[in-house]
Amino acid sequence: LLGMINGSAAANVVTTGTFTIPLMKSVGYKAHFAGAVEAAASTGGQILPPVMGAAAFVMAEFLGIPYIKVAAAAAIPGVLYFFSVWMMVHLEALKQGLKGIPRNRLPKVWTVLKEGGHLLIPVALLIYLLIARYTPIYAAFQSIIAAIVVSAFRKSTRLNLSKALKALENGARGILTVAIACAAVGFVVGVFSLTGLGLRLADVIVMLSHDSLILTLVLSMVACIILGMGMPTTAAYIITATVAVPALDAFKVPPIAGHLFALYFASLSAVTPPVALAAYAGAGLAGANPSKVGWTAVRLALAGFIIPFMFIFSPPLILMESSVMWTIWGVITASIGIVSLGCSLEGFMFGRTIWIERILLFVAALLLIKSGLSTDIPGLVILFGVALHQWTRYRLHAKA
Repeated sequence: LLGMINGSAAANVVTTGTFTIPLMKSVGYKAHFAGAVEAAASTGGQILPPVMGAAAFVMAEFLGIPYIKVAAAAAIPGVLYFFSVWMMVHLEALKQGLKGIPRNRLPKVWTVLKEGGHLLIPVALLIYLLIARYTPIYAAFQSIIAAIVVSAFRKSTRLNLSKALKALENGARGILTVAIACAAVGFVVGVFSLTGLGLRLADVIVMLSHDSLILTLVLSMVACIILGMGMPTTAAYIITATVAVPALDAFKVPPIAGHLFALYFASLSAVTPPVALAAYAGAGLAGANPSKVGWTAVRLALAGFIIPFMFIFSPPLILMESSVMWTIWGVITASIGIVSLGCSLEGFMFGRTIWIERILLFVAALLLIKSGLSTDIPGLVILFGVALHQWTRYRLHAKA
């Protein structure tokens, strides 16, 4: 939720990770896994509607469409990404035999809402104004005014002069990163567009792929990750879009799909070694090996590396070229595929899996995430076969 608003994966890790990582470690998750979960989740904030950080607003400007259309197209892939991370965390808990925090240690929801629930009103207003198609600037301004007003409802949250000045200072500091990045990237985009370098790189990608869409997508993915390493998401997206989108245009890929493809890999560069800023920030808070946290975060976020390929080949995932029934079917089978992917990567289903089961589960996941009966039916057959074998084996083991 915070990652949607602050627009920076590394900053989100440092902000929320200070309490989420120790909490995960306290219930038994290993340090490197806790740091990786925080990094993967913080990165996902950039690709999850309704706010999607700052990059999605830039995308809307590039495409010349209302922001709500960008958010609608990104909704299903974003939910699938977080469902995948949740499945991995759940399966890791089952595999390690972990239990949740005892109920007597949990905070009381009503007490928390009574103390600070009114502070959710500006966030709700922001989301409403964006959905109602007001401009992002207008929505942000009205939400700031609302934040000032609702903070006065309780003495503990009321703004005085010192708090107001501190809020203005934090706002100015927060905007500096985006402003400087956009200014610097402006020079890069100018060079790419005026010299034709962006189109030239796109031509090189198409040439190396020998007119193969799948190879073009792979090369574009690599280019996006490399160009995005160590950069804020917005800046990374602007640069990667100038290279990847023209290459995909050559294959008649819908513009919104091409831009979302670039946004996904610009965001995921934050957890991709060797320059995985979000993962390294999580490693510092978890007290774990940065490299181990980075590769674990890649494993947790692997669905994010697969989903962009799938919505290029499966328009229903981004609400394009499909009926409502096919979209619902695509979401159901993709969700089942995410479960299969989690079981494959975590090596656990009803019990620990052997290597051949993990390979079959991974194949089933790829077939199911790509919508269409020609891939869904074989994927379901493979998944059902592995599940039946697992269930039978561990039922006999339990009886023994």
